[in-house]
Amino acid sequence: MSRHSIQLLDAKQKITQFTFHEVYQKFISLGHKIWVKIACFFNKFSIPGKAGLIGLSLIFLIALLAPWIAGHSPRVSSGPPLIPPAWPHILGTDELGVDLWAQICYGARVSLLVGISTALLAGLVGGAVGIISGYIGGWVDKIIMRLVDIMIVLPDLPVMIVLAAFFGPSLVNIILVLALFSWVSPARIVRSQVLMLKEQNYIKAAEIYGASPWYLLWKHFLPELLPILVVNMIRLTGRAIVAEASLSFLGLGDPTSRSWGLIIHHATSFKGIYYTDFWKWWLFYPWLFLMLMVVSLAFISRDLERIADPRLGKK
Repeated sequence: MSRHSIQLLDAKQKITQFTFHEVYQKFISLGHKIWVKIACFFNKFSIPGKAGLIGLSLIFLIALLAPWIAGHSPRVSSGPPLIPPAWPHILGTDELGVDLWAQICYGARVSLLVGISTALLAGLVGGAVGIISGYIGGWVDKIIMRLVDIMIVLPDLPVMIVLAAFFGPSLVNIILVLALFSWVSPARIVRSQVLMLKEQNYIKAAEIYGASPWYLLWKHFLPELLPILVVNMIRLTGRAIVAEASLSFLGLGDPTSRSWGLIIHHATSFKGIYYTDFWKWWLFYPWLFLMLMVVSLAFISRDLERIADPRLGKK
């Protein structure tokens, strides 16, 4: 090999080493910045809020890693029926010998799917309705507000039971029924904020200079409305999870979903559940995880509302 070729080879090795070192340093720097931002955001929460974030993160991990941490099938018998918590069934089994820990792991997926899907659907529909009602005003606002008043006075749970029984037990139908009764709250909140914002001087000045409604929406309304809407959607997530568990408890949920409410329904339907020790694991653990998720969401939404509106922290 010639001297020139050796020099070129050395130069390429140095460039490769330098490039790898530079990329590694940038990756470390980016990771450090992300970690600092996460830590700063986490420190804004109170102690209950931090506990809620930890609890919700734990449930997300359980749902995400369910195929690897469940250990057994949530649908097929894997042991003797109604055995108390012991290895390898760490939370016991139900009357069919199905592992309860596996049902809870996969049930977390159902609860999160129903809660997040309902909150997104209700938040988007309610936010759009609130913006239209507040910005246009007039007879459009009156019609929408009368519809909102009707939805408010309707008893939620009885009507949801009737609709769920009419449309049939499936997750899609449950999400649609829950969203039908959940869009009212974000619509009212967004409408009140739009009514306040459109009276601001900078909004009126932008309209005088020819700003279109779409420009005002993207540049002025959405940045102000999104934090409030996100907080409301987190609250709707907790309400939707409880409502789905209620419908499943009443036997109106998807029988193939293995949701936490359905586990409780099967447990309470078992004859003699309260006269034996079976309730100590069959009924208690699904209720415990359900309460953990709902309380965590409540703590998070309360702190996010305070962060989005600093004036609340001064009261």
